[in-house]
Amino acid sequence: MPHTIAVAGKGGVGKTTLTGLLIEYLCQKKQGPVLAVDADANSNLNEVLGVEAGVSLGQIREEIAQAELRGDTIPKSMTKADYAEYRFESALAEEDDFDMLVMGRTQGKGCYCYVNGVLKTLLDKYIGAYRYVVIDNEAGMEHIARGTLPHVDALLLVSDCSRRGVQAVARIAEMVRELDLKPGLMKLIVNRAPGGVLSDGVREEIEAHHLELAGVLPQDDAVYEADCDGKPSSKIPDASPVKRALHGIMQDLSL
Repeated sequence: MPHTIAVAGKGGVGKTTLTGLLIEYLCQKKQGPVLAVDADANSNLNEVLGVEAGVSLGQIREEIAQAELRGDTIPKSMTKADYAEYRFESALAEEDDFDMLVMGRTQGKGCYCYVNGVLKTLLDKYIGAYRYVVIDNEAGMEHIARGTLPHVDALLLVSDCSRRGVQAVARIAEMVRELDLKPGLMKLIVNRAPGGVLSDGVREEIEAHHLELAGVLPQDDAVYEADCDGKPSSKIPDASPVKRALHGIMQDLSL
């Protein structure tokens, strides 16, 4: 059975970087095959992983819509539904160590309901072919609220070292419980803590919301420098403090 790990939290807390480091860890440990899913409309997980962004589901949706407006015909041997399915399946990009699926965004006005639905359909179809599926969710609670995610074995809630960040993931945890989603485990990871140490105030906030703390990741200059240099932050040295801390968390959680 595949093991599904979903990463969630508010914007700006470093969850995409954490997701990339997590995928890198699984690949290093030869835990594949791994499917990396960028479920954020503002997708940039590929940059963290150091790979080219393939065509996204949002881009394909726009191409099909524009073709319909122009009156372009689909291949005569295919129905419209079959052609759409064929095109969406082309979004699965194969890398050396993992495969990747990017949701992306549509153009102009409108919600992402259609693309969310396509993402769910493809996940349901592909998930059985992988040992690990790692999903970088968009900021907030969209995919959880809409039921886009498959069954989740591990839901990692990511917060920065602030009360507001903890409050944001507490609301996600509350929604998970209200929707009776029952992930195998739901743990909090606090990111970018100075010196890897939590302040008393943040610890109080975590305890007040009854969140289970999996671990703390320190502020790491290597991540900042990689980003500034345009290099993939998942490729920072294994001796970097944030990588060592995350590897310890993964081992403690038996992931």
